[in-house]
Amino acid sequence: MSIGVARNIKFGDKMNISKEGKALIKKFEGCELEAYQCPAGKWTIGYGHTKDVQKDDYWSQDYAEVMLDIELEEYEGYITDLVTVPLKQHQFDALVAWVYNLGSGNLLSSTLLVKLNAGEYEDIPHEIQRWNKAAGEVLEGLVRRRKAEALLFEGKDWSEV
Repeated sequence: MSIGVARNIKFGDKMNISKEGKALIKKFEGCELEAYQCPAGKWTIGYGHTKDVQKDDYWSQDYAEVMLDIELEEYEGYITDLVTVPLKQHQFDALVAWVYNLGSGNLLSSTLLVKLNAGEYEDIPHEIQRWNKAAGEVLEGLVRRRKAEALLFEGKDWSEV
């Protein structure tokens, strides 16, 4: 699996998630076309979409793809707006995947953001992997996802996780 060009992006530059980052999100979110309750108890549909989802909602595959693209713009914005240090594409991708799953509130209150903005890049893979619980329980799926996100942040192959 190719990680792509490792270019540095400066604070304020507009970045978009790459195919690699999107592939990670799709792998771990999966795509459910009928609404279901996730382990955290939230109604969910498509690739982890939780906003305004009702019990009997149904989406087409095409709609799920469009909604993922629309939502990713929001999550890219959180990283662009809140991270004040330069990022390489693979680092940006990993952070967008992380915040897509956890939400902006968790990013804002995280030690991860504090350490990243202090330039402590080497600590970020560990910080990513700390977020492995839903409803207070460690979930194997989240352990695997966080490992993949940490590997992607480091520019390593995550595809076998």
